Amino acid sequence: MNKQDYRNTSVQEPPLDYSFRSIHVTQDLLSEKPRTGLRPLRHAKSGKSMSQSLWLNNNVLNDLRDFNHVVSQLLEHPDNLAWIDLSFNDLTSIDPVLTTFFNLSVLYLHGNSIQRLGEVNKLAVLPRLRSLTLHGNPIEEEKGYRQYVLCTLPRITTFDFSGVTKADRTTAEVWKRMNIKPQKVWIKHNAL
Repeated sequence: MNKQDYRNTSVQEPPLDYSFRSIHVTQDLLSEKPRTGLRPLRHAKSGKSMSQSLWLNNNVLNDLRDFNHVVSQLLEHPDNLAWIDLSFNDLTSIDPVLTTFFNLSVLYLHGNSIQRLGEVNKLAVLPRLRSLTLHGNPIEEEKGYRQYVLCTLPRITTFDFSGVTKADRTTAEVWKRMNIKPQKVWIKHNAL
């Protein structure tokens, strides 16, 4: 099966589910067995999973060290990873490694310990990101939390399990004009 065929068919593959495994570091995934679901996981000849979804929720991860390496060991096509669930872990920031998965469309980060609202800026490079959760993190308490995220990530259609409406977009744009100062660009002119 070529890569294009894989993208068209694998969306229906069950997730590679490592939730509720008390995983402390991503390397632990290599020795753990994923949870079994109603449908069996399909594997390539290499033994790697054909899934596009990786669920790591309800563990004790506090960083994503070696995440790319581990994902490449688990998935036949890691570049097609579309859904990552890291909810209910101990992450304090959004690791830049997540921005290397350009096909990522669903990212769950709720129930962590993300401190700075500016961390969301890292996700702006993900062209296919449509669904994001961040509630249950300390950043949720910052003034303008929802508006900031919607301004920073204008392509998302679902945020914190709630659909993003046209009214949400309008409110976010008004908030942005009132609260975010545009960067001034100074141009030097040579005197004639």
